[in-house]
Amino acid sequence: MAPRVSAPSPSFLPLPSPLTVEGRPRLVGVEIEFVDLSERRAAECLQAVLGGTVEEEDPYAFRLADSRLGNIGIELDMRHVHPRRDGPGRWLGPPLASWLGAAMQPFVPREMIAAPLAPKRLGELDTVMLTLREAGAGGEGAILTDSLGLHFNIMPVATDAPTLLRLLQAYLVLEPSLRAEILISRLMRFHAPPPYPSAYVRRVLSPDYRPNLDDLCTDYLAANPTRKRSLDLLPLFLQLFPERVGPRIRGKVKPRSVLHYRLPLAYVGRPGWSLAADWNRWVAVEVLANDPDRLAEACRRASA
Repeated sequence: MAPRVSAPSPSFLPLPSPLTVEGRPRLVGVEIEFVDLSERRAAECLQAVLGGTVEEEDPYAFRLADSRLGNIGIELDMRHVHPRRDGPGRWLGPPLASWLGAAMQPFVPREMIAAPLAPKRLGELDTVMLTLREAGAGGEGAILTDSLGLHFNIMPVATDAPTLLRLLQAYLVLEPSLRAEILISRLMRFHAPPPYPSAYVRRVLSPDYRPNLDDLCTDYLAANPTRKRSLDLLPLFLQLFPERVGPRIRGKVKPRSVLHYRLPLAYVGRPGWSLAADWNRWVAVEVLANDPDRLAEACRRASA
């Protein structure tokens, strides 16, 4: 089969700050959830257009290694069915984990985890989604039991307090409009991560809030000891302060120096669907964060 990876779409906006403070290009990892197509079949379809080698971890988790888009994971999004990993799947053991996977496959989304890419290559994932859709993958934002997530893991420009605070403030200002644009049904709103607590929002948007990095982490963790936030900063803070953050959280949080933006939804089953609109919404957050005067005024209005 001829390769289907196309040139990047011009509709994907560039980041306003494409490099980190160390001068490295900022990359973005992407997680996309879908239904109907099996993990094995999805991995084989991607191999046909991207090359690489399909490796099986267990019957519900595969890895496409060394493809033209790097390493790509395809798995059932349920920890209990992966017995080789730390977590509930390990104590269930392979037979029970395999049985549970077979029983839950109709109800649990599949997840594709793409290796970090340059933002200019995000358009290539649209072609990957087309390949999966033509092979039978589906999804329209949510199913009865869960949302179908489109998550961006963006490398931050820097991890100092002023940079992270401006980004967080810009996100908190825009979160209501983002939720209104993205969560367009009652089912989507039901499954979505809850908004940040209003008291925390007021504190962060206050002009008097000027924390150092230690206090920024402490305040975030006190108000948000959960990964269920639409901009999840726990992976980043766990990377920066493992001994403090680790004992305070439960569930599958991995330390990563990324901004885990997890509000968008995936529509793999919709013809013509692109990641561009949701990526551009994130870019708008960074554009606001990079404009101090406009950000200050936006914070003032939001907290009035």
